[in-house]
Amino acid sequence: MLDKIKQIISEIGSFTATTPAEVEQFRIKHLSKKGTIAALFDDFKNVPADQKKEIGKTLNELKTAALDKVNELKEKLCNSDQGKTGVDLTLPGDLIKLGSRHPLSIVKNEILAIFNKLGFTISEGPEIEDDWHNFSALNFPEEHPARDMQDTFFIEKNPDIVLHTHTSSVQVRDMETHSLPIRLVTPGRVFRNEAISARAHCIFHQIEALYIDENVSFADLKQTLTYFAKELFGPETRIRLRPSYFPFTEPSAEMDVSCSLCHGEGCNVCKGTGWLEILGCGMVDPNVLELNGIDKEKYTGFALGMGIERITMLKYGIKDLRLFFENDIRFLEQFTAAI
Repeated sequence: MLDKIKQIISEIGSFTATTPAEVEQFRIKHLSKKGTIAALFDDFKNVPADQKKEIGKTLNELKTAALDKVNELKEKLCNSDQGKTGVDLTLPGDLIKLGSRHPLSIVKNEILAIFNKLGFTISEGPEIEDDWHNFSALNFPEEHPARDMQDTFFIEKNPDIVLHTHTSSVQVRDMETHSLPIRLVTPGRVFRNEAISARAHCIFHQIEALYIDENVSFADLKQTLTYFAKELFGPETRIRLRPSYFPFTEPSAEMDVSCSLCHGEGCNVCKGTGWLEILGCGMVDPNVLELNGIDKEKYTGFALGMGIERITMLKYGIKDLRLFFENDIRFLEQFTAAI
């Protein structure tokens, strides 16, 4: 029996394998319950007592040798497989395709950065609002057409719960909770019940700014707008303010910027006028201050708001607003360089 054990040890030491299947066959032959080593352990009970010590020691060495050989061959084949990738590692790697920021995000971040330089901080709020924050606190009378179903998405009636029609509702919450002075810029998505076309959509994005402090004047508003326009459209940009009406500001104005495409000479984009309308603004109506618990005798302020889609269309020469919402990769890839 001792000679047989030593013969098997010799066979195990010289055994080699080139595939995992050959290793598994070797393991089954020697280490399974019906393998050669198990059979030798069964015969060990018949070994004379004076030989048990020597044969038992050799038998354990056999089992250890078989286990070591199996582990050695498995590790060797594993390392060999890892090296056979089928890829020439000396070739240049494949470039990872970069995505791009959405044009609305690019312009929004530019606008926020400009107001950040002026000391404005970002404020955000809920898209689902009640009547008070969306209308009443902003001096919208009960009969105002913006309350009509044609303009507003109502979620509930009595009390009115709506998808907010402007980010001014966030400014109302700011006036309720922030200590004065207030200098905030509010980006957000807004909703109005309008037909979708190349120039309009039921979903669009706004940025509004609010500044309330002592002795804030229309001159402060004009200077802020001038700085903003030059930073966004270029140092040669001029602005023009035209009288307008908004329930929450008095006096109110629409702001135009000189057309950056024709430099004021007139083109198809500006319809020959040399000017492009981009935002509405005005001094915060004293009634709005009073409705929101601010002393109208001590504080004044200005507010302004703009649609990000309109400014993006002007900035990049985009003619169809629907492109912003269609996720067409051919359209979005144009803005890769703007990351």
